[in-house]
Amino acid sequence: MSRTPVNLYMDEQAAGIRRTEAADDATSNGGLVDAVEAGSIGEAAGIRPGARVLAANGRVLRDVVDYQFYTAEPVVELRVIEPEGGERTYTIEKWPDDEIGLAFAETTWDGVRICANTCFFCFLKGLPKGMRRTLYVKDDDYRLSFLHGNFVTLTNLTDADWSRLEEQRLSPLNVSVHATETDLRRRMLGYADAPDIIGQIRRLGALRIQAHTQVVLCPGINDGEHLDRTIAELGALYPTVQSISIVPVGATMQFEQRMSMVHKAIDETRACSPAYARALIRQVTGWQRRLRARHGASIVQVADEYYLTAGARIPAADWYDGFPQYENGIGMTRTLLDDWHRTRRRLRAAGKAGAGLYDGDVTGAPNRGVPPSHGADTTSIAGSPRLTVGCGVLTAPVLVALFAELDTLAGTASRVVGIRNEHFGPRINVSGLLSAKDIIATLEREDLGDVVVLPRTALDYFGRKFLDDGAPADIERVLGKPLLFASSMSEVAEGLESLARGGGPSAPGEAAASNGVFWASKR
Repeated sequence: MSRTPVNLYMDEQAAGIRRTEAADDATSNGGLVDAVEAGSIGEAAGIRPGARVLAANGRVLRDVVDYQFYTAEPVVELRVIEPEGGERTYTIEKWPDDEIGLAFAETTWDGVRICANTCFFCFLKGLPKGMRRTLYVKDDDYRLSFLHGNFVTLTNLTDADWSRLEEQRLSPLNVSVHATETDLRRRMLGYADAPDIIGQIRRLGALRIQAHTQVVLCPGINDGEHLDRTIAELGALYPTVQSISIVPVGATMQFEQRMSMVHKAIDETRACSPAYARALIRQVTGWQRRLRARHGASIVQVADEYYLTAGARIPAADWYDGFPQYENGIGMTRTLLDDWHRTRRRLRAAGKAGAGLYDGDVTGAPNRGVPPSHGADTTSIAGSPRLTVGCGVLTAPVLVALFAELDTLAGTASRVVGIRNEHFGPRINVSGLLSAKDIIATLEREDLGDVVVLPRTALDYFGRKFLDDGAPADIERVLGKPLLFASSMSEVAEGLESLARGGGPSAPGEAAASNGVFWASKR
């Protein structure tokens, strides 16, 4: 069973979900239908929002995975509790691959499997207080790995879970490995009974289930010769192991304070130095060459943070094997650069044709139907706008170079401002973890010009909230400038084209990937 796009919404109820000890537990409250697609089979059958789907063809449904699997039949009998109460069975005839058209309020209906490990480097342990409750859910549920790309350790699988994996073939799974040496991995996970991960991945392979793996690199703990062994043993399991990501430990300010309070050394979570990053890149590059010679794929990748910290050249796109771990910070910079190269060619071609973005005063130009982001006044923007670009400190130098080229081609005047992360601490330097509070605190002191450009990655799946629950409208209200949210230079150019027509930046929509939906709230 391959992962398919799912229209799901996770409510804040997730924070209070109990731990599910056995995946074959038949107790389930069913799936609450949040919406029924217009013109769908479900609408034609008469299923309405507010109904609860309990079973399909006699099988009690525990989650959306069960729903997808057991409704892939030509005839489906859905046992449903109607919105006003009372049970009813709907008999639906369809092609096996046809969707019924139901969207559910939650992903899992029998609870979420909570992580039993006690990793000293766990990012969730260092989260500051006061954020929305869903962010504190320390899940370790293989179903969420399949549906949303969450990383799981596989330390809590039961025999029933393995039977289900065999039946439904939930592939691919994202697996946190950290080290393939069992004793070292157990120490890192803080779980003495963690099973041999190589044996588990081989078992997945026997079930025709592939895995994308992750190593959170802690200096002095699982690097050096330990990392060599991990890459060698995981790489030997290709194609079951499709990718290996090496990502830095994320030590928040709150995490470091907590560690110092218990007088625990934190050398293993120290910040990555340029020299360390350069040495790691050399080590991994050697493995990439060997693995490409053997398998035709790089397989192992290091996070963008290492290249940017080292000041090293970003690898070409071919070395990223299709960017399978893009959402894990692997290849984002290369994607950004390649997108800019395409956008730059388009802008140059438009300039040669005399169709530049800003050829004069656009004040009062007709609005072509593109809504302003949150109602800010854009009619006063005349001529070539001045842009203030807010981003994480790590990526600021890259964006300085790109926006300088944009200014030359588009006639804009841009200034990039790296925003220090006070919410999590200065060790957290990526754009995706910026809070509304930090953005406001930094930019309200600046001469912002006409438009503020912010990273779309800092918002939740739905594009409505930052990690501190601040909203785009909150920033716009304080700064008094229209906001343009973008994840690429082409999206920046599209926003500028809207401004040139007298419109405004579009409000951010849902994210392209579904992996952030679990922590989001639709309200």
